[in-house]
Amino acid sequence: QVQLVESGGGLVQAGGSLRLSCAASGSIFRYNDMGWYRQAPGKQRELVARITSGGSRNYADSVKGRFTISRDNAKNTVYLQMNSLTPEDTSIYYCTAEIMQYGSSTYADYWGQGTQVTVSS
Repeated sequence: QVQLVESGGGLVQAGGSLRLSCAASGSIFRYNDMGWYRQAPGKQRELVARITSGGSRNYADSVKGRFTISRDNAKNTVYLQMNSLTPEDTSIYYCTAEIMQYGSSTYADYWGQGTQVTVSS
């Protein structure tokens, strides 16, 4: 069984920063892409940032220059550093990872439970 657990969300004023973490645990043999998505009330879930196993990154246009995704494979963790936050960034943030478990030959997508980020004006 694999679990992803996010942390680091909270309430921050506009212009502030937060750092989200997502730690994976369980029977993990290998990782592929990891990423962060967000979903605001009444809106569809959208990609925020993604990082490949080789370290290539892509970002939503709305967060480019403000957010940075990184990963530490030794710690089974992916991070999202969020700077210059605006009220439009208010959302539930979910981490995701493509993981191959021991005994498997394919990757599967796993999701965390989500962490709330609220930015006040």
